[in-house]
Amino acid sequence: MLTLTVLLGEFSICRLPASAVIPDNLHGAASFISISRSADELSIVCPSELAPDPCESRSDGWRCLRLDGVFDLALTGVLSSILAPLAAARITVFAVSTFDTDYLLLREIDLPRAMDVLNQSGHRCQF
Repeated sequence: MLTLTVLLGEFSICRLPASAVIPDNLHGAASFISISRSADELSIVCPSELAPDPCESRSDGWRCLRLDGVFDLALTGVLSSILAPLAAARITVFAVSTFDTDYLLLREIDLPRAMDVLNQSGHRCQF
């Protein structure tokens, strides 16, 4: 059984040009923020009130769930045990991993159903 905690507030997923500078307001923010750069883009996941403007593309209305605990990088199947029941329920997920754990972004409209699916799958989903 895994425990997931729903973080407070609404999140946005933003795409900026690969050459974009990371916005200053994201440095030192207290909430969950993920910044990923590739040769093609700069992706930012952050609380909606901190989302950069302008963005090439922006998707609002996401809620963020954190897998509680620290998971060894050699551990297998953690994310799939959560994603499989959500996929079977046809719930869209945007996953972000850090060194210690994983975060799932779900559309706010899907959150109640996703929590039910995860709880029925043997996990514990909480606010």
